[in-house]
Amino acid sequence: MRKRQQPEVFRITGARQGLQEDVRGRQRRYVISMLCRTVAVLLAVLLWNVQLPLAVAALVLGAVMPYVAVVFANAGRENAPSLPTTVLDGPPKPELPKPEGAAEGARRSPNVGSDDRS
Repeated sequence: MRKRQQPEVFRITGARQGLQEDVRGRQRRYVISMLCRTVAVLLAVLLWNVQLPLAVAALVLGAVMPYVAVVFANAGRENAPSLPTTVLDGPPKPELPKPEGAAEGARRSPNVGSDDRS
């Protein structure tokens, strides 16, 4: 039997995601970025005597990554969804009266509109 931790919640409005969920997402992004930085620094240490240019590139990446991680994690909350418009359309406009002869077969003959004046 499967336990449900929390009841399923359905969004019925255009409300933002909750603050707790937002903070959890930011923390997750920061931890992932810092794990990438740790891997880059470890690669720099391991490759230092093997392939120096690659080790230096990994070291530079490890030095720049904290700034990138902070900026990426603090990217801000999602944009507020636009509110529904409160302006109602006016009453429908009345239709124009049908021209005379429209009901009789309004198909145009192939010669209508041509400038044959013979």
